[in-house]
Amino acid sequence: MKSMDREDKDREIEKLSKILSKIQNLYYKKKEQLEELQIEIDELKEVLNFLNSLISTKSFFSADEIYQQTLKEEKKPIDEKYFIEEIPKEKVKGTNIKRKIFTKDKDKEPDLLCVLNFYDLNSVEIKLINPEKRSIKETSEDFIRIFLKGALIKIKESNSTMNLEYHHFKNTDLIEIIKISNLNSISEYDLITSKISELLAKEVIN
Repeated sequence: MKSMDREDKDREIEKLSKILSKIQNLYYKKKEQLEELQIEIDELKEVLNFLNSLISTKSFFSADEIYQQTLKEEKKPIDEKYFIEEIPKEKVKGTNIKRKIFTKDKDKEPDLLCVLNFYDLNSVEIKLINPEKRSIKETSEDFIRIFLKGALIKIKESNSTMNLEYHHFKNTDLIEIIKISNLNSISEYDLITSKISELLAKEVIN
């Protein structure tokens, strides 16, 4: 009789453990979704602030002038719409579009890998969290292939004024901060974000 009670108890504990595991996985998944949603909200807020400032500038022109300018912008390639030359520099001064990159392991709580800040629609600062765990160096094969060739060299081909600077972790050759200045468009920031995310995902797997 005691043996049966023991077996029933073990089965009950096993069932509860499975339920606990499912709930934990759901919790971490929802938490990650919430963090990603907050990032999107912050980015949308930056865009809204920028558009409000742009509209304020445009309001000094007549409706016909605004309409004619809109037609001209529609004929240009998509990337050109974001060029700094078309945006009053005083209007973007002090703006910052922040992005965060997390691990995407569904079975674990997401860890923050990297924070990107896009200042004044001109310069990007990439801060690697726990650089000693990432072990990313200027000479790393993946860093050169994915980030340098996949993003920065492509940008440099059409933007010769782009500048690159590294800050290393303590007294090592590990990269902690990457600073990229003289960017011309939000699309360049998108490419940088995409490639640093790809690089970090590969580093985490390795």
